[in-house]
Amino acid sequence: MRCDDFEAEQRAREWFHSLVVPPGAWTIMRVDGRGFSRFTENRFDKPFDLRFSGMMTATAEAMLAEFNGRYAYTESDEISILLDPTVDLFGRTVEKLVSISAGIASAAFTHAAGEPAHFDSRVWLGTSADDVVDYFSWRQADATRCALNGWCYWTLRQHGKSRQEATKALEGTSTADKNELLFRHGINFNELPTWQRRGLGLWWKTYDRAGYDPLRRIPVTATRRRIHTERDLPMKDDYRELIARLIRPT
Repeated sequence: MRCDDFEAEQRAREWFHSLVVPPGAWTIMRVDGRGFSRFTENRFDKPFDLRFSGMMTATAEAMLAEFNGRYAYTESDEISILLDPTVDLFGRTVEKLVSISAGIASAAFTHAAGEPAHFDSRVWLGTSADDVVDYFSWRQADATRCALNGWCYWTLRQHGKSRQEATKALEGTSTADKNELLFRHGINFNELPTWQRRGLGLWWKTYDRAGYDPLRRIPVTATRRRIHTERDLPMKDDYRELIARLIRPT
């Protein structure tokens, strides 16, 4: 068999390599920590640890910068990176977007933590700005639900309940029941830090930087940009408006 024919036959078996994100689609890559329940249990405070949040934020910053994303959102052990519809990274191939985003997240978090950690990745597609707003509203609602569950579970654990007992005690409980459980232990869920209840958002902000032109011998102002990290995100309609504003054409 000719070498060219043999190579073509083997490449034809890369069944999913030709799968690409449709032109003009809003693309979000969401990475999740692999086995992070076990990884975090003996290394960080529960239910939330500011050190862990800092590591996840550093990972989100690295991903936002590497992909030149429009917006990043992180809660718990997940990060969502929004790409502009015009972005043509890696020819928009799904395999590349998934593998490279997982690789960057794993490397950035490992660097921040000082020990190996791994992430998986998936791709979400939207056809309109409204789809994007809905997506991030969904993830923020998930953050709030998980935060409430986590505070209840670990409060019970810290008061002597086993894993099984804490899980059983929360089965079938409503949001009101969970808030009441915390209140009985002196915790007002609505007064907990915003980043725990709503996650964190990251986006680019422009700023003016004063400088000096040595050739013309005059002061000049240059426009630069840097990543802004918001730990006090709004919620519900106000959050939807924030996302809509961030993704409007510039």
